[in-house]
Amino acid sequence: MGFLSVFSTRKRVAELTEREVLALAIANEEEDSRIYQSFAEACATEFPASARLFEGMAEEERGHRAMLYDLYRQRFGEHLPPIRREDVSDFLTRRPMWWTKNLKPEQMRAEAALMEIQAANFYDRAAAQSLDTRLREMFLNLAEIERGHEKKAERLEGELITTDAIEGEKAASHRQFVLTYVQPGLAGLIDGSVSTLAPLFAAAFATKNNWETFLVGLAASIGAGISMGITEAMSDDGKISGRGSPWLRGIACGVMTTVGGLGHALPYLVPNSVPNAFWIATSLAAAIVAVELVAIAWIRTKYMETPFMRSIMQVIVGGALVLAVGILIGSS
Repeated sequence: MGFLSVFSTRKRVAELTEREVLALAIANEEEDSRIYQSFAEACATEFPASARLFEGMAEEERGHRAMLYDLYRQRFGEHLPPIRREDVSDFLTRRPMWWTKNLKPEQMRAEAALMEIQAANFYDRAAAQSLDTRLREMFLNLAEIERGHEKKAERLEGELITTDAIEGEKAASHRQFVLTYVQPGLAGLIDGSVSTLAPLFAAAFATKNNWETFLVGLAASIGAGISMGITEAMSDDGKISGRGSPWLRGIACGVMTTVGGLGHALPYLVPNSVPNAFWIATSLAAAIVAVELVAIAWIRTKYMETPFMRSIMQVIVGGALVLAVGILIGSS
């Protein structure tokens, strides 16, 4: 026994009584059933096939919990000792996966499979280490129960997760990805790339000073990023629209707004001491603006199914109008 274990109030599984081990297994089955039920609830709207799978697994866990509790009552009576998994140093731990938002069904299924394998392997190892024959037999029985869960889950998955269901879940996942990340990010990129053109080029043609122009572009980009991010996060909490976490959408929108604005502000870092520095920076900025507009059109085509040429014309016309405003105001 290690030095620290002398002062620890936690026990190892091998130190538990038969009654405590059985009570711990009952608690584990109950907790796993709640995890699977939470997975089912998370999948209910968008992924009905996976929801039915997890409901079946949760029902299995509740059935095995009832079976173990019947055995406990026969041998030890009604009262369960207040033992918890955290009271046992080498018992199973469960990752709080059900807290994670936007968890994909395949990730949930992988976690469920891992839970069952971990439980079976744990009970096998515990049986091999136990010197008490009755306790060893109970560990082996628990391992078989967990393997039964795994086989049941495989059978349910084969029945419920069909090719059509998988394709439907992929389509729903893609739609959620577009709503949560692509759409807010695209809105931010458009705003950052287009709306900052006017103040940037107005400052450029008014001052003919690269450093001052860069500062204007930097302030406009960061300010627009913060504003757009907050606007996106506050405008829709995602509960009614199903667009996902407002903070994730806000971050995507804010970051892409800043990136879009900084893209054509960075060329004005060309030192004023360089010959023709202003025109070099302005030419580079104009080229970057063209790249940004093409990127916007490509994203719209890939994720929004907008025809590429139509999208190109729309973003070019919009960008040209804002650019012209900036140049005219700055030159006046």
